Amino acid sequence: MITVLAGRLDVRNRIFSVEEVPTPRPGPGEVLVKVEAAGVCLSDVHLIDGTLTPRHLRGGTVTLGHETAGVVAEPGGGVTRWQRGRRVLLQAGEERDGAVWTRGVDYDGGWAEYAVATESTLVEIPDDLPFEQAAIIPDAVSTPWAAITATARVEPARPAGVWGAGGLGAHAVQLLRLVGAVPVVAVDPAPGARERALAFGADAVFSPDDPELAARVREAAGGGLAAAFDFAGVPEVREQAVGCLGRGGRLVLVGLTDRPLTISDGTAFSYFQQQVLGHYGSSDEHVEQLVALVRGHRLEFSRSVGGVLPLAEAREAVDRLLRGRDNPVRLVLRP
Repeated sequence: MITVLAGRLDVRNRIFSVEEVPTPRPGPGEVLVKVEAAGVCLSDVHLIDGTLTPRHLRGGTVTLGHETAGVVAEPGGGVTRWQRGRRVLLQAGEERDGAVWTRGVDYDGGWAEYAVATESTLVEIPDDLPFEQAAIIPDAVSTPWAAITATARVEPARPAGVWGAGGLGAHAVQLLRLVGAVPVVAVDPAPGARERALAFGADAVFSPDDPELAARVREAAGGGLAAAFDFAGVPEVREQAVGCLGRGGRLVLVGLTDRPLTISDGTAFSYFQQQVLGHYGSSDEHVEQLVALVRGHRLEFSRSVGGVLPLAEAREAVDRLLRGRDNPVRLVLRP
């Protein structure tokens, strides 16, 4: 039996290991992809530490990784669109049995030498897009893009704020600038993250510890934010962001937490007709839009890859995220 390496998590005891597994085979309507790059997301870390639990996983173990790019190795039965050698990225999930299943969570993902994908979940990528950058478009880029364009419906020349300039938040700054939000402000406790937000296009950056934060944001925004995005998943951040909204402003919750949401001044929230909107993930069209923007040279993500590690060192990548070492936007694994 020919075996390949894969980063496997036993969700019953949360033991993660890189081990040899049988080479996967594509079934009808599926494609075998030789993985060239796979992103390491904080959600992967939360799966390992038990913060997140798969909803639809059949069995007790899963290959992690929902950000994946590679080359078509073998089309399955009935697949005519995808030929060997085509450069592709994989959508981070798909609809099955009336529910959304996430790659690397509910079924095997891209922390492996080879991955199997339903043919409809492949997106062709341009030759000049490095695999390391292509891999992170699903989720790290597509989630903030969907939050900005679909959930918040950010309009040009309107002020927007980002709380948390990490893996998703840094891209949110870049994308808000792309859609014409002005000014774009970023709030993060880490000086390095604030500097990164400026490099990604923020007009102003602030520390959440600043006692005058709300006044400073309102001054920069000309009265208050039209949209504020929580990428930190911290209740205190959410209440702080609400205090920076203008009339009709929208708070979009992208970061995940199981703690309750509190709005201390409900009267003002209602009087100013503000809103709180939940957001999760993205749709296929958002990834396709981003690839089109990259192809048209409107976007590039060379600054986003903070390090590339061999697949065999996946545990080291997880530990680096847990420790916050070097504060990377994204780490990438290469088989």
